[in-house]
Formats: sequence, C-alpha cells, structure tokens
Amino acid sequence: MTRSISLVAMPGAGKSTAGRHLAHALDVPFIDTDHEIERRIGCSIRSFFEREGEAAFRDLEQEVVCELVQREPHVIATGGGTVLREANRRALREGSTVLYLRATPEELFRRLRHDTHRPLLQVADPLRKLRDLYRDRDPLYRETAQFVIDTGRPSVASLVNMVLMQLELAGLVDPNQVPSSVLPRQPRTPT
Repeated sequence: MTRSISLVAMPGAGKSTAGRHLAHALDVPFIDTDHEIERRIGCSIRSFFEREGEAAFRDLEQEVVCELVQREPHVIATGGGTVLREANRRALREGSTVLYLRATPEELFRRLRHDTHRPLLQVADPLRKLRDLYRDRDPLYRETAQFVIDTGRPSVASLVNMVLMQLELAGLVDPNQVPSSVLPRQPRTPT
C-alpha cells in the first residue's frame, strides 16, 4: 500500500469500525479524525461544538485532515461532515485513496436511533435530519471518493472483505497483503 486509505460517509455508516478492521487486515495504523481532534482539544467534540460552534470545529478538522493525509500510509476514518469543505475534499483525494461507505438514511437511523453522542442528530426528528444530511452530503461524498461501497447490512468482516477486494482489483494493495477470507491470519514474526 503506497497511499493512505480514507473513509468518508454519513454518521453511523461504520467508518471507524470498518476502518479499524481494514487497518488491521492491511497491517497499517488506524486514525479516526474525530478521536484525533478530541485528543488535541482535550474534551468531547460535542462539548467543543456547543462551546465554540461548528465553524471552529470545521477549522480544526481541516487542519487535522491536511496533516493526516501527509503521513505514512494508514487508514483514516473521517467525520461525517469532513467533505463539507472543498479544502478537505481536495486534500483527501490528492493525499489518499478515498472510499465512500454509502448507507441510506433509513439504515443509518436504525443504527443511530439511540445514539446521544452525535451533536447534529440531537434534534426532534433525527430521521428527517439524516435525510437532509444525506441529500446535501451524498453528492460531496461521491465527488470525493474514488470508490463507492454500498454498506447495506453486511457484517463488519463482509464489509471489510468487499473493500479489500475492491482495492485489490484496482491494484492499490498487494494481493499478498490481503488476508485470505478462508485461511486464518498468521501472526507476524519479528525480524
């Protein structure tokens, strides 16, 4: 793998979960932009959002994205709104291979209906909010991504295998680097 892989998608589409598994399968580091931002600000994104507002958060997010795509190859899970800024879309496309994990608003609502940690979804009608976000963001995710993977309802392992197959077919990962879905993964031996 010569470039980082960035995952873009709506909140709750599985970027962090799939990203961790994908990084493990490719034996590269995993970074979640939201966790990196929280580490830097020393509080939750929700608290920062409430105190400083969305514009301040998006400024910090842009700084983090620009830094992360310049590092050695790894898997990056981005925040759901990262694609709202042209600078982020450009940085992701130029500095990494971008995959859009596409999920419908209804699938996302099913996954997120009890989530109280996502600031943009703390509204009276979260399904309507997800539909509005999807309408606005889906074209930006598609513009940013080189690959679109429909997530549907597969297991995490199935989703990661779909991603790995897509990357392998595109010649972006060495087939020897992609673990077999049939054989157990062997532990690496120290050199």
